[in-house]
Amino acid sequence: MLLTAAMPRAAFPAQPLDNTKPGAAIVDSDIRQEETLSKTEAGKVITAIDRTRENIGTVRKTTKLDTVDIVFLTDAARSEGGPPPAIENKVKQHQDDVTELRQEIEANALLFNAIDSRRVLADDVLAVEFDNPGKIVIYAAAKPPPK
Repeated sequence: MLLTAAMPRAAFPAQPLDNTKPGAAIVDSDIRQEETLSKTEAGKVITAIDRTRENIGTVRKTTKLDTVDIVFLTDAARSEGGPPPAIENKVKQHQDDVTELRQEIEANALLFNAIDSRRVLADDVLAVEFDNPGKIVIYAAAKPPPK
């Protein structure tokens, strides 16, 4: 018995390798993306950052969502110099909570695979917002992947 337990096991993929939409297959959610400028969404992003502490618990408990909206704040991407001062200052003000939120997103298979399917790094997530029980909006300081 010990001999068989010590033998390596065959690795089984978490999803079919021929699937062209891995994020959608894993999360079973509609993953949508939008591109906008941070100045257009600054109020929503700042409000969402202020709510980070309460959203961490919701992220931790989230196991199913109907819709995952990823909002790319293209002018806030690292390649563009990062978020504008108002958003950057709010992130710094809530730095510990934002760091914990990013860790919870990485630990949540559903959310991690949703952002990963759009090539968003957890470190680029500024905030999340739960519109209703089945929908999350993820604000990312990033540019979308090339099509």
